[in-house]
Amino acid sequence: METTKVNAAFLCNFEVMQILQQLKDKTQKKHKREGSLATVTYETVHYLQDTECKNQSAESIQNFLKAMKCFKLTKSEKLMMVNTPPRTELEIQLIVQESEERLSEEDVRKIIDVVNEFFPVST
Repeated sequence: METTKVNAAFLCNFEVMQILQQLKDKTQKKHKREGSLATVTYETVHYLQDTECKNQSAESIQNFLKAMKCFKLTKSEKLMMVNTPPRTELEIQLIVQESEERLSEEDVRKIIDVVNEFFPVST
């Protein structure tokens, strides 16, 4: 596999899981499995099913990103928030570069509220 355009698009864990599940289904239907590709696909899907993305949907991600437009965050910061939704102020500080200068305390609280609204904690 060769990368033709580096950083052409970023994919969140939910999108990666969907693509790999489709790939896995296609290879199972053909009964032609390439050993290492099948292993990597299986292991990655297995890992992703234990992360936050298992409870996400395309709609919840889109709504989250719309709600986050009022905060001046980079694409990669928003991607990290989708992949690992921050539940505390510390987690936001770890995701957002120079968060103390770029976000007020109220902004941080709003971000946590938005995260909890669109990506509720599953039990």
